[in-house]
Amino acid sequence: MGKISFISVLLVAAGIFISCSPVIHTNIPTAPDSAPETKSSPEINTYGAYLAGRVAHIRKDFDHAADYYKLAYERDPENTELVDKLYLLLASKGRIDEAAEYAQKAIDAKTSNNFAYMLVAAKQMHDGNYADSIKTVNQINDPMYKALIAPLINGWNYAGLNRRQEAFAELDKLNLEKSLAPIYRQHYAMMLDYFGQNREAAEAYEQLLQDKDAEISVRLLEIVTNFYIRTGQKDKAVLIMSSTINNQSLDSLLQSLRRKVAAADPVNTPPVLFSAQAGAAEALFTIASTFRYDEAIDIAHMYTALSIYMNPQYSTAKILMADIFETREMYDDANRIYDSIDKDDIAYYPAQLKKARNLSLQEDYKGAEILLESLSEDYNDIQIYMELGDILRLNGRFAEAVDYYDRAIEMTQNPISLWVLYYAKGISLERTGRWQEAEETLLKAYDIKKHFLVLNHLGYTWMRQNKKIDEAFAMIVEAYNQAPFDPSINDSLGFALYNLGYYAMALPYLERAAEFYPSSAVISSHLGDIYWVTGRKNEARFQWQHALRMKDESGELNIDETKNKIANGITSEPQLTYDKEKIEAAIRKIRKPKKSIRVVRVN
Repeated sequence: MGKISFISVLLVAAGIFISCSPVIHTNIPTAPDSAPETKSSPEINTYGAYLAGRVAHIRKDFDHAADYYKLAYERDPENTELVDKLYLLLASKGRIDEAAEYAQKAIDAKTSNNFAYMLVAAKQMHDGNYADSIKTVNQINDPMYKALIAPLINGWNYAGLNRRQEAFAELDKLNLEKSLAPIYRQHYAMMLDYFGQNREAAEAYEQLLQDKDAEISVRLLEIVTNFYIRTGQKDKAVLIMSSTINNQSLDSLLQSLRRKVAAADPVNTPPVLFSAQAGAAEALFTIASTFRYDEAIDIAHMYTALSIYMNPQYSTAKILMADIFETREMYDDANRIYDSIDKDDIAYYPAQLKKARNLSLQEDYKGAEILLESLSEDYNDIQIYMELGDILRLNGRFAEAVDYYDRAIEMTQNPISLWVLYYAKGISLERTGRWQEAEETLLKAYDIKKHFLVLNHLGYTWMRQNKKIDEAFAMIVEAYNQAPFDPSINDSLGFALYNLGYYAMALPYLERAAEFYPSSAVISSHLGDIYWVTGRKNEARFQWQHALRMKDESGELNIDETKNKIANGITSEPQLTYDKEKIEAAIRKIRKPKKSIRVVRVN
């Protein structure tokens, strides 16, 4: 029974979290004059509070949604569906004490789901009422909870009671299922560490590190090196970190942990597992990370909130919570999480980088720039210069972006990642009118990695310049084969086929590009062109007019030419010089997408 086998049951526990269906039991007025419009009307107040909560819920303002639902529930205390919404929403924002109160109401009304028991048990454990927490967890009869969640939580409950035998006996239940063995081994080692069984803990940690099939997270490295530092083996902790292979996506975390380990004072280093609650936080995070994928994001959200509740300084859990908020496009909530991470924590710097990206996504380019400039005073890191280059490029400050990309290129030690920097620098150089330098830079990116972004940009630009037509078209075809759902690449392929005279073949790619990206002025212009030459002249003029109404961020749309096409149509067809055999050979290489085209709205 792997994680997929018990996911469906757990989804029932948290699946209504995002639901916004009406659940008011009181009589709702059907017309403005059906009840007095006074503040004393319970019907109006109940419905008004619910409606305000529902609007906030839809807007993903979960704090205000919960507060309004609370007001509605006060007037409609028999509403069991509303109380379920309440404890789930409150839990999602880390308001666990309040969530547990409403979860208990649902349990008393015998309408709750399994997660309600977990909320109550978490509060009991948080408050040190370990025996009560065990009883609450044991009320959940679902076999899937018994397979994973109960053994982890009750193991740490028994640890809080200092009942070692029962604590390890609970963890042993995880060993009944082979797929849960890695989770068992990690928590077994951590529990030995917590109980001060240093010799056994050292052996257990060593086995984890030596297991070639095990995934060693940064958090586990932090726990293991913390153990060795505290037990007088700092050299071993340093050796572990120095032998850890860099993972590009985790590089800043690993670097921060290396610095922390190197500077650690064994005498004054506190344990990571400083309490049973801290151990439970690790258990809850294990559950959350197990379910961190789109279909089960509600579960990950809830258990991450519980993890942070158990250990408010748990930065790894905070990073996961912020990531979940970002998935939900709740960037302000994510940034508040990032700002709650202490400056001396290993996650502080990567968290602030993520905050800068969120500000950029929210088009607060100035805020992102200020934050990154501030970080550069303390961290001379390539990532800062890459991010600054990207932000300035997105904000139209291309010359300044080039300077930052150059700084990042100078610092890059991994030649494989250079293609991204050369690509971004090449785009910026082109927008400053320095095409020769841009072309040389883009070709450097191409030599490193024939990525669809590089292939598409070079091929499309050469096609527009009537230059290297055969090579340009082959590049666009290869880009399309790599990324057939990309709107820009569909546009490039359609544009190229149109310019080569393959009008009927060009049409579906340009229509698909416009469907993917209806707010692109350039794509609308290209679609208008193909409509004109295929006899659909009214539709052509509509697309050209649409292009003029759009903001052209590419700077490519020729406004005067477009106005002339609206007035007079296309008076001359494209005339390119190319090798027909090579072009048709490339056309035969165009692959059909392996899965059906899906519309991706990017506006």
